[in-house]
Amino acid sequence: MNEFAEPKATRRGLGGLAAGLLLAPALARPALGNTAAAAWPDRPVRMVVPFGAGGAVDTLARSFGARFPEFANGQPLVIENRSGAGGMVAGAYVTGQQPDGYTLMMADIGANAIGKLLNRQLSYDPMTGFTPIMHGANLHAALVTNPQVPQKTVAELIQAARAKPESLVYASAGVGNGSHLFMALLERQAKISMVHIPYRSGSETALAVMRNETQFCFPTLSSVLGMVRGGQLRVIAMGGGPCPQAPEAPLMRDTIPGFDVAIWYGVAAPPGMNPALADRINEVFNRVAAVPEVRRAVEESQAGSIVAGPRQQFADFLKREHERWAPVIQEGGIRVE
Repeated sequence: MNEFAEPKATRRGLGGLAAGLLLAPALARPALGNTAAAAWPDRPVRMVVPFGAGGAVDTLARSFGARFPEFANGQPLVIENRSGAGGMVAGAYVTGQQPDGYTLMMADIGANAIGKLLNRQLSYDPMTGFTPIMHGANLHAALVTNPQVPQKTVAELIQAARAKPESLVYASAGVGNGSHLFMALLERQAKISMVHIPYRSGSETALAVMRNETQFCFPTLSSVLGMVRGGQLRVIAMGGGPCPQAPEAPLMRDTIPGFDVAIWYGVAAPPGMNPALADRINEVFNRVAAVPEVRRAVEESQAGSIVAGPRQQFADFLKREHERWAPVIQEGGIRVE
């Protein structure tokens, strides 16, 4: 059996998916010299995407890939989709590869920050299992509902949930997914309790709310913008700051001070990478991220913003994300085992 075969998710959660990801952590390997780092790349580079084609992270990877050769000696960025277990199939694969710069990963919260919190059987530790390269982008997330739902504001949602605990139902794109964590954070900070139904993808989540199978979800705005503009979904509030695609929408922090969330993605490499090589890869991706067309694609098509910056900035961010979500996961009993 192929250890990296995509597990079959179920609508009710990931069950024991990640139990099959027990891969030996990467061993120490010889580092490349500075000369080899300066010459990188001299052949195509693989970018492993932890979710299927067509999703937000896949779209971002392909936006980077379109301009990558201009700054990478003409070499292409080859996108390879390895979905499963909330990104941890891809994470387990990449952490076991050679740190030679020819296998990279589009990092996300599950595989690269909180995976060990969600699944204690996971063989690798996201905090040590990768070489952080660059924080790629933040995408706006929005709390949305079916227009038939009577609660039109965050305050009304909280009031209804307090009046009748577990009377409201929300959908997510899977246990431990950002769309799940954002709602769990809302429950924790507002001291309310709702019913969670995990689906297999963001598109299924939005359709469940549109059909009134569930009442709320917290996806990326770009994934539901067509439904919002078509009147099939209503934005209650934005998870972070103001968004040009939904300028009239209130912010979560207007009702819950300090509430600030976004879907983020970055670039990571296997552990033990030579610092000079990691710096070279960071330089290339920062140059790609600075291309106006790439920034415009993220802003207009994905309702997000490019972050970019040095490697240490991304490493520090990953640590903060791990620490931020640990109490939400632990107190909420969120597990994918």
